[in-house]
Parts: sequence; C-alpha cells; structure tokens
Amino acid sequence: MNNYHPISDQCFEALKAISTVREFKKNQQLIRMGEIPKKYYFLHLGLIRAFTLNSHDHSKEVNKAFFEEGRFPASVIASLKQVESEICLEALEDSLVIEFDHSGFRGLLDKYEDLKWYHIKYLEKHWVMEKEPFEISLIGGEAKQRYLDFLENYPGLSDRLPLYHIASRLGITATQLSRIRNSLKK
Repeated sequence: MNNYHPISDQCFEALKAISTVREFKKNQQLIRMGEIPKKYYFLHLGLIRAFTLNSHDHSKEVNKAFFEEGRFPASVIASLKQVESEICLEALEDSLVIEFDHSGFRGLLDKYEDLKWYHIKYLEKHWVMEKEPFEISLIGGEAKQRYLDFLENYPGLSDRLPLYHIASRLGITATQLSRIRNSLKK
C-alpha cells in the first residue's frame, strides 16, 4: 500500500480491524450483477475480472477490467451509490483477498488523512490515468494498437488470460486478436 502513499501504523491497525481474509476459487463471483456491494476487496493473490453484459445481446459478456495482485477489484458506482451492480466480479484464478466492510472503510477515510491520500492516489492512477487513454482508444484507435497498449500497460497479464478475455476487453473478436498476434510474430 505504501507504493501509493505511506499509511501510519495506527491507520493500518484500524484497517485490519475491519478486514477479513477470504479465498475465492476460480470462476467464483465476488460480486454478482444485481447485488448491492457491501464490501471492498484488496487482491493479495490471484486474478479477478470485472464484466458486464452486452447491451444488445445479454448473453454476451464484455470485460471491463482485469485486476492483478495489489489492486482493489470493485463495482465502484454501485459501491458509492449503494445500488445494484451492473458489473460482476469473478475470480479467473484461485484468489486470496482482504475484504473490508464498505461503511467501515468509508469511516476510516474520514478519520485518517493518510488513508484518504492513499485512496486518492490509487483512484487517480487506476481509475483515471489507466482508464481514460484506453477508453479513448476504443473510440478511434486501431485494434492492433489497443493490443500493443494492453501489453505495455499490463505486462505478463496476457500469459494469465485466455485470448477471448483479452479480445473482449479490447472490443474485438478472438479471431481478430489471433490475427493481430500472428502479424506481430512476423
């Protein structure tokens, strides 16, 4: 956590008091669509994806994000507004998380300035700096460049994910992604 902003021992102890260590098996859901999230998660080991359903074809899943170790997988809007989540969080590998009570965490943000700054810096990096360029590239960027950006921004993640999950995140088909990968090998 100190990679973003130093956390005091007192704050860290307060965080431990509202947390529980949980295991999620591969394919197990942390948050289901339609559920109101009451917990925050910190991913210690494993890999989590956030997906929703295609607005035109509700049988097709669309990956919104992948969370590696050291990240907070979340349905942010549903958590903040305490409404039903339109996003599902699912373990892609057996995963070990630290689960925080949502209201307890929000209370600690009010109490500890260091946690507040940690939270701001984390959100800036992962929910603004990473997401905005990617979302812009989805609008007008070429698929090959989106894939290259994905590889640059998430080194090693392509080895942990099935091709169809990466393709879904990039807004292309698995066949298109396979062609892109083959063209890069030449």
